[in-house]
Amino acid sequence: MIGRVGGVTDTGRRRRRNEDAYVCEPPLFAIADGMGGAQAGEVASRLAASALRESGADGGGETRIVDLIQEANRRIYDRSSTDPNTSGMGTTMTVALVEGDRVAFGHVGDSRAYLVRDGRIEQLTEDHSLVNELMKSGKLSREEAETHPQKSVITRALGTDPDVDVDTFSVPAQTSDLFLLCSDGLTDMLSEEQILGVVERHRDDIDDALRTLVREANRGGGDDNITVVAFEISDAPVRDGQTREQALPPELVAAPADDEDTLDETDAVPAVDTMVISTEKIRARVEADEAAKRRHRRRRLLAWLAIVLFLVIVAAIVLWRVLR
Repeated sequence: MIGRVGGVTDTGRRRRRNEDAYVCEPPLFAIADGMGGAQAGEVASRLAASALRESGADGGGETRIVDLIQEANRRIYDRSSTDPNTSGMGTTMTVALVEGDRVAFGHVGDSRAYLVRDGRIEQLTEDHSLVNELMKSGKLSREEAETHPQKSVITRALGTDPDVDVDTFSVPAQTSDLFLLCSDGLTDMLSEEQILGVVERHRDDIDDALRTLVREANRGGGDDNITVVAFEISDAPVRDGQTREQALPPELVAAPADDEDTLDETDAVPAVDTMVISTEKIRARVEADEAAKRRHRRRRLLAWLAIVLFLVIVAAIVLWRVLR
């Protein structure tokens, strides 16, 4: 059964608005990281979270999660298609649904799900991002990916098309497993080892662990909004006399999205650096990069040949003068 749960979100040190949203309503958990500039990213993520809260989930596993994410996608796409202020907006979404001794996941974008078990941390989701595609194709190393200038480019998001391709999978759960859902505002600032270290040091207090993760991400730069949702698998229920919702500290409960539909010219702030690019464009970009690298290698080779030829000519002239 589900034991302790928690969720926290923070604007970070560099953003003017928080475009993340989350759902922490056992057995359903989710995180969404909006994009689109102005307040559009905030609208997208809140529409996605609202779709899950309103539809709810009581069983259904991966199939139910796909239905929920498709409904969220429809709401965002319809809004962006009819409201010029939100045109092009979108959001990542990672959803977890606990059913008995299994946890079903649905995933779109580069927010992540982790499992902490027996002192180890494992990334469960695969990033739908340009740098991940480049790593998979052998064009980038993991170290190069961490500092790549286009690391915020994602290949899949809710709201950019009428339908969205959702990755789904299920994980067998064990007692004491801790699952984390987080936006890239955390994972861009902290390594998996740092995340694990914080969680293990504060394992007895999930709320404190989440606050510490946010604090450490801000210390690391706080370049983006930071959101983390956690839930633990337990053989004991939440403390007697408390509902699961009451077990959450008030300051960690997600704010209602009553104002999600308000946009005006005062919201016109610079767009964030997240964008979506199709896999076809990725292939084209990889091919273009390879062609550019080949041209660069040819230019270097020609330059070296010119130098060698020049040195041969000089040597020949010197030798001719010596032997004359």
